[in-house]
Amino acid sequence: MNLKEKIQKDLFLAMKEKKEIEVSVLRLLLNSIFNKEKEKRYRIAKENPEIEKENLEKKSQLSEEEILKVIHSEIKKRKEAIFQFEKGKREDLLEKEKKEIEILKRYLPEQLSQKDIEKMAKEEIEKIGAKSLKDMGKVMASLMPKIKGRAEGSLVAEIVKRLLS
Repeated sequence: MNLKEKIQKDLFLAMKEKKEIEVSVLRLLLNSIFNKEKEKRYRIAKENPEIEKENLEKKSQLSEEEILKVIHSEIKKRKEAIFQFEKGKREDLLEKEKKEIEILKRYLPEQLSQKDIEKMAKEEIEKIGAKSLKDMGKVMASLMPKIKGRAEGSLVAEIVKRLLS
């Protein structure tokens, strides 16, 4: 079962169990996935006007990696909302957003600890021979594909910056 099917199955179960927040979050997530597939389908159809409909459908399905990007995007939106709600002292909305993030995080791969990220960053810094903050871009470009969805980019950047300082 791929990630999209798992989300659809979990939505169905949440509907049966009448879990309103979970149903809402999973519907929005599936809608975001559907929209990304639509964008991909449009792009493919524009590049290959002679493509068959069945083939177009298959090619426009999002990969696991692309679905993870959508999930990360949804989490990021909620974190931005939390920041705004904290500024506006809206505790009621703040809690809702936090619950939604927890639901979305279930679909992400296991996250790396700070120690693991630090270890990987140190190895990458040694491999590249980075000496100062000027080399941070090289380190990040090399490190991020290895971390792929298992840690937030901002956390990785913070650790790399600290190690290079």
